[in-house]
Amino acid sequence: MIEELLPDAVVTVEAYGQDAADAPLHPEEAELVARAVSKRRREFAAVRSCARRAMEKLGVPPQPILPGERGAPRWPAGLAGSMTHCDGYCAAALVRAGDLASLGIDAEPDGPLPDGVLPSVSLPAEAERLRRLTAHLPGVAWDRLLFSAKESVYKAWFPLTGKWLDFMEADVEISVLPGERARGVFRATLLVPGPQVGGERVTHFDGRWTVQRGLVATAVTVPHR
Repeated sequence: MIEELLPDAVVTVEAYGQDAADAPLHPEEAELVARAVSKRRREFAAVRSCARRAMEKLGVPPQPILPGERGAPRWPAGLAGSMTHCDGYCAAALVRAGDLASLGIDAEPDGPLPDGVLPSVSLPAEAERLRRLTAHLPGVAWDRLLFSAKESVYKAWFPLTGKWLDFMEADVEISVLPGERARGVFRATLLVPGPQVGGERVTHFDGRWTVQRGLVATAVTVPHR
């Protein structure tokens, strides 16, 4: 599912259900979740299992993936990547740093956001566009898709800036591609100064989305300038 949202240079590994539930952890990883509830430990292990399998596909020896600043994963030198997990699903995407400046992926259950959440994550213009999308294609949880897109944007933004990006600091416009199933693209226009990539100021991030298997998935890639 995630693979179709990303360019060929990106390696992805995903797992559904219990596929990676008993994945082993490195000692330093296990220490981080030693006191966490079992669900948190399983998700933590499963998504890292996906990431290590992606490393192997790139010819990189599997190694611990420890959280850095604001919990962002610290990848081996020469790699850029992103991870995501939700109930029943986890995925990792890795790429050589020479092929992309950054990337972000996110998956969420295909259902509406809890009551009261949308106003805290959407701009008025975004909310209006969601209403039009709902009228056009009512079978998609558009509010959840917007949330997921902003999560992917943040995951691509943070490695380039080391700074927080608020939900209100990116204006996401979602488009639907023709076809038999729900899929499309989106553009996130940054409302704050963007990072410098290759000496050029980034003003927006582009991404892709899909809805399938009871999940909403999004991905953002930032090319080198």
